[in-house]
Amino acid sequence: METTINNLWWPRLRVADWTETRDTLHMWTQIVGKIRMAYMPSVNHWWHVTLYPTARGLTTSAVPYERGVFDIEFDFVDERLRIRTSDGGSRDVVLEPKPVSTFYRETLEALAALGLKPGIYPVPNEVELAIPFAENDRNCSYDGEAARLFWRQLLQAERVMSRFRSEFVGKASPVHFFWGAMDLAYTRFSGRGAPQHPGGVPNCPPSVMHEGYSHELASFGFWPGGGEEGAFYAYAYPEPPGYRERTEAYYDKTLQECVLPYEKVAESADPDATLLEFLRATYGAAADLAAWDRSALEA
Repeated sequence: METTINNLWWPRLRVADWTETRDTLHMWTQIVGKIRMAYMPSVNHWWHVTLYPTARGLTTSAVPYERGVFDIEFDFVDERLRIRTSDGGSRDVVLEPKPVSTFYRETLEALAALGLKPGIYPVPNEVELAIPFAENDRNCSYDGEAARLFWRQLLQAERVMSRFRSEFVGKASPVHFFWGAMDLAYTRFSGRGAPQHPGGVPNCPPSVMHEGYSHELASFGFWPGGGEEGAFYAYAYPEPPGYRERTEAYYDKTLQECVLPYEKVAESADPDATLLEFLRATYGAAADLAAWDRSALEA
């Protein structure tokens, strides 16, 4: 089932129907993201590690190495992981049901054939069960149609979040895909520092959270959880007093952030307007309650 508005499609994908594929794809994106991280210069808040939606799937974008640049793209249309270098080299890895250990080995072999030998930490982050990639034979499912539907969900989320991003002229992140939590995220900053983050994310050093949350922020995103078909989220760090009361219509006390199930967006009369209302309302609560200089930060 799909919903249309202004000739744009909002795909429907129940999380329960693709959980095993989701978990395998999560590990695959971690491998590719760590390869990007091995070569990219560091950028504040870990913006150098992310992936980006494309017309075919998810990409590292151009990554520098000693002979030029390379990129890696999950092509969900042709079901291939495409690795390309600026000197004309290319290799593909087939996206099909296979263990994470096999995908990891095949990807490293394809990179080595192109003269690339990244040094990565070969264990996943931000998951409770962190099986080393080379030993992970547990996650082995891959449903190509489910992966394509999820990618198309990301495209819709990115499109609306990019429109929302255009309304802010202060420091802000790109709309990008973090492979640690498997979410598409966008973050705005007030310009002020923030108290040190307490950490506590599974299999993730506290220093990662310290850098990611070094400054006061309002963050927004989409991930394949939190609702029957995934969910949009919003939160403020540090959370200002009164935030949960002002955002009561969305605030999830268990997650301690605002949540808007994807299905509520897709089924609404105007999905774009429904999502924008959520983004603007949660941002407005964070900015007003923390006394951001909105006149200077907003377009």
